[in-house]
Order: sequence, then C-alpha cells, then structure tokens
Amino acid sequence: MRFEAECYACPSNVAIKPILMRILLCCSFPIFFGVLASAQTAGFSIEPRGGEAKSVSIRVNSDLVQIPVTVLDRNDESIVGLDKERFRLFEDGVEQVITHFAMEDAPITMGFVFDASASMRDKLHESRDAVTNFLSIANPDDEFFLVQFNERAELVVDLTESKKEVQRQLTFIRPSGRTALLDAVNFSIRRMQKANNARKALIIISDGGDNCSVSTLTDLKNLVREADVQIYALGIFDPSEARSQTHEELAGPALLRGVTKQSGGHLFEIENVNQLPEIASKIGQALRAQYVLGYAPKATSRAGKYHRVEVKLVQPKRSQKLQASWRRGYYAPGE
Repeated sequence: MRFEAECYACPSNVAIKPILMRILLCCSFPIFFGVLASAQTAGFSIEPRGGEAKSVSIRVNSDLVQIPVTVLDRNDESIVGLDKERFRLFEDGVEQVITHFAMEDAPITMGFVFDASASMRDKLHESRDAVTNFLSIANPDDEFFLVQFNERAELVVDLTESKKEVQRQLTFIRPSGRTALLDAVNFSIRRMQKANNARKALIIISDGGDNCSVSTLTDLKNLVREADVQIYALGIFDPSEARSQTHEELAGPALLRGVTKQSGGHLFEIENVNQLPEIASKIGQALRAQYVLGYAPKATSRAGKYHRVEVKLVQPKRSQKLQASWRRGYYAPGE
C-alpha cells in the first residue's frame, strides 16, 4: 500500500515577520517529529523522492495472502455477484478472516499447451478453433505463448501480444508421434517465469494420457505447488465405453484433473469435439470472473513453509450446487 503526501515550499517573495516565523517553527517541529515517531512505531518506512520535489512516500508492509477463486455451476458457467459472506477460507485447517474481497479482471499471461501427437489428427480443426475463441475474448494487455508437443515440447511462439501470430503458427501444426504431456506442462510452467503479468494461466488442449515423458506426475505436482500458475485443461476424451484399455488412455482424465485441481484451475471433459469452441469460451469467462479473497494469516512461524488453503462455499438453499476452484496452497516467502 502506498500513500503519498506532497510538501511545497513557501514562495520567496512572501515576507513573514520574525515573531510569526518563531511561532511556526515551534509548532511545526513537534508535530513533524511526532508524526515521524508514530510512523516508525507502526512499521512504516518514509523515503524521500529524488529531485527537487519535497515529498515523502509512506509504505505499509502487510503480510497479505490473496487467493483467486473461480465459481462455476454444474454446467461449468461462471457465477458472479456473490458477496463475501458466501465464502469461508481456511489455512492449515484454521479459519481465516477475509479482509480483502474483490472481483478481478487483470491482464493475464496465457500459455497454450497444444497436443500435436498423432491421436489428435481428427481433432485438430476444432482444437485450433478453441484457441481462436480464447484469443477473441482476451484483453488488450494480455500476452500469450504457444507450446506444441508430441514426443517433445517445442516453443512455437514466445511471449507476445500478437493474437495473429499465435493463430498463424497454429496453421502449421501437423499431428504426429507419441505424447509427452507431463514434459510439455513442465516446460510451459518454467517458460511462464518470463511472464510480464502477475496473473498467469496455462490452457492445455489434449486428449489426455502420457506415454513418453521423462517427468513424473509427482515431479509435476511439486512444480505446480511452487508456481503461481493456474492450469485449465480441455480434455478431449472418447466416451468411456469406447476408450481403449491402455493404461495411458485410462489414466488421462485423472492425470489432467490432478494437475488442474492443485493449481486452482479446472478440467473440462469433452466427448464431442464440436463442443471445444464453447468450452473455450467458458474457460475464458472463468479467467475473467474471479473472486480474490485476501487475508492476513494467523499463524506466526511461516517462512519457507507450505501452507494448505481450503475455500468453502455457503451453498444457496433453493438453487443448484456451486463448485469453487482455488489454488490449494502456497509456500510462504523466506525471511
């Protein structure tokens, strides 16, 4: 939090009688030093600006944790307009007082993780349309990158604000080979460290499963814990009765669900590729309609530790059940 107070010198052509000057000095100095002492006692730091301007900046250091929360109904539609009393928030099992509550639509750095393995050949057109839908509702200050993957992950478009460049590169993707999904997500999270926006999201477009990654699911979950990145997935799955019995394909939905849930995102399961553009719009709306819950943790010894977060919704009495998605925990910064 930053407060600024401007101080201006008196013009030199104003004559002030000596006795009046003494009165002003006697009154002003005690007040000034009293304010200074109070600020230091409260933990404020007062820093003079450079240059000629006579002003000070007062910074209030606050241990505030902010948790973005997405609320969806059973049709995966975003729910807005809820008030603070509908949320309860817990850290390490201890209920916290929500001191900050807002809706947020800040600029986002969005990474598309696009499955280009052979199994995506018949789903390519609709998958491209899904990315186009994301781009159509993006903010002017959003930025993007595009990673395609089969046996390995490849950065096709680095961080850019150009939607046209992302769309252009999508036209060159030709599905082939096996699926290294875990490696691709790992690669994309690390690439996100270069992001220019505070809010970060990965969008995975894949039919699930992994059959050639070096990374393990445990490795990836640990990385997700440390990264402040929300992960959403459009899982394009065959109907349950039509799925092959390979371990990779059967494990695909659970794999994507575990990764997205840990990050505060959501898995959207799709059995008809024609649904892809519509579901992409729903994810875009979810990213644009997030509640931000802020609190000052009650725990004392926190530095360097992982803290689990839980959000509970007070469900409406005469309406369908709502579901909340949030980041499941965070590491407190070291001292």
